[in-house]
Amino acid sequence: MQQPHFHFGVHPDLGFTAAPTTRVSAHLADWFLTREMFEKAPGTPGLYRLSDPHEHGVHGVRRARQAVHDLRAHGFTVQADYSIDPAVTTTDPPAPVRHGLLERRDRIARAATARSPQRGPALHATPPSPRPAPPKPSYAPAVGVAQSTGRTRGHTA
Repeated sequence: MQQPHFHFGVHPDLGFTAAPTTRVSAHLADWFLTREMFEKAPGTPGLYRLSDPHEHGVHGVRRARQAVHDLRAHGFTVQADYSIDPAVTTTDPPAPVRHGLLERRDRIARAATARSPQRGPALHATPPSPRPAPPKPSYAPAVGVAQSTGRTRGHTA
């Protein structure tokens, strides 16, 4: 088996630590570990620790696991202690706190598609009924023929 790029572990005095191997350059290792919130451990060359040494416990474990995961995602081989190796320890992450935003968005979407109760009953799309024809009048209409006096316009007799 090849030598890994990084070793991660738990030190009794320094907390969560990382040490790059000779397979990765010192500059590149420093760049990646600094972005993963590790800092050079004082008095021990080549060893890094989490940037806040007092932050142990759940947050420190989570941050160390995330660093191992991220470095592996970038193609590095990482050897890690059992307690901080995300490939070995399969603890479910806590459910995210939603603050009710997803539920509120669902309520708004349902309200947008529903008919407003202020509008009355829904109209039905039925074809209009044919109108009945008006009845025929019983009288004869007086249309058309005008009475003539026998004179035409423009001529005088």
